[in-house]
Parts: sequence; C-alpha cells; structure tokens
Amino acid sequence: MPTFKAVIEIIGINPFVFVPENILAAVLQKAGKAKGPIPIKGVINKTPYRQTLVKYAGHWRLYINTIMLKDSPKRVGEAVTISIAFDPADRKLKMHPQLEKALAKNKIAKDNFQKLPASRQQEIIRYISNLKTAESVERNIAKAINFLSGTGSFVGRQSL
Repeated sequence: MPTFKAVIEIIGINPFVFVPENILAAVLQKAGKAKGPIPIKGVINKTPYRQTLVKYAGHWRLYINTIMLKDSPKRVGEAVTISIAFDPADRKLKMHPQLEKALAKNKIAKDNFQKLPASRQQEIIRYISNLKTAESVERNIAKAINFLSGTGSFVGRQSL
C-alpha cells in the first residue's frame, strides 16, 4: 500500500489532504474509474481507516474526519503519514428489516424511496441501521415513512 506524508489543510470546516499524483493515478487505475467517489482504505498515523476519495473544485481530496484522526479539525497544518489503496469491498448497507416491512406496507413511501438517488437511500438506511434501541428504531422508521409519504421531516430534510 503506497504511503506518503501530507500536511492537513482545510476547506470551510473540512480538514483534508491532497494525494500525490502518482499515488492518486494508481488508486484511480485500481478503481477502474476517474469520476465519482472512490472507496479507499489505508492507515493514517498508524490508525486504519475506510473513507471515500472525493473530487471537489477540480481536485481529488482525502477528507480527514474525526474517526480517522482524533480532533482532526484542530490539527490543520500538522504533517501526517498516510497509506492509501482502493477498497473493492461492498459498502452497501442492508436495509433494517423493520424499515423493509414499513416500506412494504406503504406504497407511496416505497415508491418515493425508490425514486431517491442511491446516496439518499443509503443515508436513510445508514441512519436507521445505526440506531441503538428498539424504541428509537421504531420512532425513526415512523418519521422516515412520514417523510417519504410527503409529510414531516427526517434527518434534517423537509418532506418530499
């Protein structure tokens, strides 16, 4: 896995590093594409990570979040050692069974869910899947169904 040193920079509130051109070219070649988000994995300062390489404003950037590097927004200007490789692992989350049942019972919500871009579908699936208690799963599925049916809001978004 190629390794490089980079200084953490920031855009808005988002810390990031530029990936050297030769390493970036190898990752893009392995990915078989040069557009859209590229799933990657690696190590930053001896801590393993999984992340997505993103092209923004004409440049590919590796955004450094707080899961990858503790207090990353406060570490702008710090030099870090990073290894990076294309990650071919499937990252698609399985839908929570209760969300699946709720969508099956509500045709409008199901149709609207299927019309959403894949990234928005995954956002809803991820949100529900990461809830800890049965009560919060039940409560948030009801909110998601209302949102998808055209009433109410969900995860900071107004109804469709």
